[in-house]
Amino acid sequence: MDRSPDLVLCRLNDLTEGRSRGFDPLGEGRDTMFVVLKAGRVHAWRNACPHYDHARMAWKKDEFLSGDHAHVQCSAHGALFDIETGACTIGPCLGQSLTPVPVTIAGDEVRLAGPYAPGLRPRAGAHHP
Repeated sequence: MDRSPDLVLCRLNDLTEGRSRGFDPLGEGRDTMFVVLKAGRVHAWRNACPHYDHARMAWKKDEFLSGDHAHVQCSAHGALFDIETGACTIGPCLGQSLTPVPVTIAGDEVRLAGPYAPGLRPRAGAHHP
């Protein structure tokens, strides 16, 4: 089921500059997207490494960034991604990018700006509602 635009993810002041935070907009039981607040701008990405669809990026809840908080880092592969563009700068997916999630800021709310589909494609033989 896709979720319609304008779903509120959080308030802007719930985000910390230079840090990441995961979200589960469809209630799938895991964070399927994350945002990073950098230089006062919100950057939103799917929680999926382009190197392998089922690789989750965070090494623990809300930890999507490298130790120095300068890049998004895939915990499965160690790949590094530019926070602002999503482009892989180091790792097995060099030349690929994270999938952006369009968000808007309305007042003090961070909202989805378009339809949002489930985070994982169903695996063969798995039951999905």
